[in-house]
Amino acid sequence: MPTDPEPTKKASTWQTMVDNNKALLLRKTGKDTAHWAGQARAAGIKDDDGLRTWMRDGFGVTGYARYAVSWEMFGYPEFMLRDADELLDGQYAGHPRLRPIADAILGWASATEGVQIQMRKGYVSLHSPRRKFAQVTRTTNTAVDVTLRLDGPAEGRIEAARTRADDPFTRKVRLTSVDQVGEDLLDILVTALQQNR
Repeated sequence: MPTDPEPTKKASTWQTMVDNNKALLLRKTGKDTAHWAGQARAAGIKDDDGLRTWMRDGFGVTGYARYAVSWEMFGYPEFMLRDADELLDGQYAGHPRLRPIADAILGWASATEGVQIQMRKGYVSLHSPRRKFAQVTRTTNTAVDVTLRLDGPAEGRIEAARTRADDPFTRKVRLTSVDQVGEDLLDILVTALQQNR
């Protein structure tokens, strides 16, 4: 296995998405989250379903932009308030033998220019400046899968991944030991990164 690179950046958590959703709302409407939450409260909105209908039908605001208002009014899910270390600890709780696999991949991602790490409750996603190119998930009690947005044949270590028809993540590498995080895997990750820049 290659020498662990020195981490150069921190993983982001859900706060990145929260901030992005708030910025999207501001761009789309010219008003911030506090404004919309205040207007919704004044309109008597009491739950998320009511907010969804009120914002969609009255103002054309849907999707991620609306989430910013919903979370402001009704609170954030508990897991969204955890920091990156807590999220990763939760993914590998009870599976300490698999944690070094994730740590080795995240060490590479942290030291690689152009890669952003985003922690989620059940997985870690790796993003280029353009889009997500890989996802690291403890999929079983004995394996971690690196699912990839990768053009190329399913051969060697690269397997076909079961996906929905519109899912671009059609390849994966299954890892059962940190010893399998070697130059060949890192080359695959670099290829996926370059294809998605």
